[in-house]
Amino acid sequence: MYAITYARNRWEHHAEAGHGEERRYAPAAVAAASFPTPDVLVLGAGGVLGEAWMSGLLAGIEYAAEVDFRRCERFLGTSAGSIVAAHLASGRSPRTPGHVGEPEAPSEAAPASAFARAARRGTRLAGVLTGAAATPLAPLVLAAGAPGAALARGTVLGRLPRPTTRLGGVRTRVDRSGVRFDGRLRIAVVDRARGRRVMLGAPGAPRASVGEAVEASCAVPWIFAPVEIGGREYVDGGAWSVTNLDAAPVSARTQVLCLNPIASTGSARSPFGALRAATRAATGLEALALRRRGASVRVVGPDPSCSAIMGADLMRPERGEEVLGAAFRQGQALGASASEPPKGS
Repeated sequence: MYAITYARNRWEHHAEAGHGEERRYAPAAVAAASFPTPDVLVLGAGGVLGEAWMSGLLAGIEYAAEVDFRRCERFLGTSAGSIVAAHLASGRSPRTPGHVGEPEAPSEAAPASAFARAARRGTRLAGVLTGAAATPLAPLVLAAGAPGAALARGTVLGRLPRPTTRLGGVRTRVDRSGVRFDGRLRIAVVDRARGRRVMLGAPGAPRASVGEAVEASCAVPWIFAPVEIGGREYVDGGAWSVTNLDAAPVSARTQVLCLNPIASTGSARSPFGALRAATRAATGLEALALRRRGASVRVVGPDPSCSAIMGADLMRPERGEEVLGAAFRQGQALGASASEPPKGS
């Protein structure tokens, strides 16, 4: 699992969005850089920019350490993370910034593009333009941890206005990729009426296409319309947990890598900063639950550079390429420096 690999020598250039300048990086010759291929890859909620960060980070790690995340045994995705999980499960590599090698060409047919367009439209119609309310995080405060939490969460979700913006474009594009629930992929959603988490793709879960599951998991309750599956309505899996890490299928010695776009360093003085701190704590408890079952867990969040670009509004598609590039550089650093197996975080 911890095989030694070597990074490619390359020249890179990146036009900084809005700054009109180009940065050039010297060729990198990184010796003996290794990165453990996780058994389970958990991809959390984080809106349009969270999807860009996760994609860029994974691509950067692959580029530096030649890991192939498509070979993970299991994928678990929540909200934006479900788009990335479905992308990898379909056999496609993480999308890369336009300045790297031979990148996947930007495509209007890509699920991420459809998500960005729908987010722009949905936030405008919902009157949600800035701040933490534009992220898929706010549901975490809906009776979290309280007795009868599922019932309370369902009550609150039922009282929210019903948006009309749909993510059908995301569903169509995911299903066209050919990805299927074959035992490797699980996607977190929440039953809107009951307030309970459901892991689509898991044994005993309602039958759905992966496209339907991704659409439901991305359906931020106050921005997008709920998705009906098997006669019940489902919404964003982030309404239960930002990562749903505790639902990862693990046993003793399972290696888990969790990407949490919300977990970043920084001040907790602002409302969004406090919310980020709360999600870090929640994810830490979920990681502890897996470690008690014998799993090794590593949680990674945006570094300060990525966090500064992402800001508090994670539904701004105009910053997507800039986040993708910054995350790629963070991933390169992780891939190049991972000479030892992770010990968790």
